[in-house]
Amino acid sequence: MHGGGFAMMSAFTPHYDRHARLLAAESTSIVVSVEYRLAPEHPIPACYDDAWDVLRWVAAHSTRDGAEPWLNDHADFSRVFVGGDSSGGNMAHTLAYRVGTIGLPGVKLVGAFMAHPYFGGVEEDDKIWMYMCPTNSGFDDPRMKPPVEDLAVIGCERVLMFVAGNDPMREPGRAYYERLKKSGWNGSVEIVENIGQDPTNENAVALVKKIVDFINQK
Repeated sequence: MHGGGFAMMSAFTPHYDRHARLLAAESTSIVVSVEYRLAPEHPIPACYDDAWDVLRWVAAHSTRDGAEPWLNDHADFSRVFVGGDSSGGNMAHTLAYRVGTIGLPGVKLVGAFMAHPYFGGVEEDDKIWMYMCPTNSGFDDPRMKPPVEDLAVIGCERVLMFVAGNDPMREPGRAYYERLKKSGWNGSVEIVENIGQDPTNENAVALVKKIVDFINQK
């Protein structure tokens, strides 16, 4: 899922589209990009609801009679992953949490990957969050600061996180990682330190390669 602070960009933004295609080709996976509604025109939780609806739509193809023939014919519903960048990384966590608490019949969510996930920590963005989510409870909102009891039940086996040394979102990302490790969740989590979020540099190519390895891990 694309980033943009819940308010900008698109699944069709060139670098997100390019990386989705690269990920599909390198991992021999089917990548479904989520074109979710953006705040403030569509206040939060619209984006979370859209992402959940897309995941449920994918799962509906597990009976092999869904609306998209390519998913019916080629998808492996025993190996489903969710992932995203920045705000999309935050949404990947929320999807994994929903799968763990609500369930998702027909599919097995194996993993979640989060590239520079947004869990607060950037002053200007934090102010925007308060504006985009008029019913929020500030940064005690469990979508921004997931409590340990939520992390203990996320519905996947593996989590891969990327944080960047000079990124102000780094510390909230590391805090998520530490809470997940201590939560009692019965899964494996890995954190990778890299340079930053520039989608055009060599580091971005290495990031995609790491995600490919994560997906293809048996």
